[in-house]
Amino acid sequence: MGWEAKCTARVGRESGAGKAQLETAALLFRGPFRLDIPLAEIQSLSVQDGVLEVRFGRKVARFDLGAAAAKWADRIRNPRSLLDKLGVKPESRVSVLGLRDPAFLAELVARGARVARGRLLRNSDLIFLAIRSPSDLNRFPVLRASLQPAGAIWAVWPKGKDQLVGQLEVMVACRLARLVDTQVVSFSDTHTALKMVIPLEERK
Repeated sequence: MGWEAKCTARVGRESGAGKAQLETAALLFRGPFRLDIPLAEIQSLSVQDGVLEVRFGRKVARFDLGAAAAKWADRIRNPRSLLDKLGVKPESRVSVLGLRDPAFLAELVARGARVARGRLLRNSDLIFLAIRSPSDLNRFPVLRASLQPAGAIWAVWPKGKDQLVGQLEVMVACRLARLVDTQVVSFSDTHTALKMVIPLEERK
């Protein structure tokens, strides 16, 4: 999930109060009218008196975000990388299970993380598990046992309504394994990832 803020938006002759959302790939507005502005199509940004002005195509949208306007502009200009969103740090101990994504593995190594592919590192900071079938959901308890107390498990599965496993099934399995789901991100154009952590009261 991205950032959200209640605000007044204006584009052309339309104006009204609603909710602005800054997602990974788009700036959205939901109110008396809708806006879906792909970040890749934003031509320029400016901030004045708490108003974020966005030029895209032949249109100009203005969002009255107050003190948050500059922060939103900075995030649009400097989006976080996937590894930043996933919490990967140079010293992270990372276990990668079943993910067939050479580019992602290369990014992990380039970041300086200690990466184990196809096996679990004891006291992993992060564990990435590819979910291809319902049986993969049964692995969460074993992964939990190899996770350091403040670490996280990321379940990664294909997007699409016709998949064998979706977000609901992953969340149910997460809770059955005594884990807490805290975040969903777009892992790629084709896959979604859900973050799971050990509850605070159970960390040693």
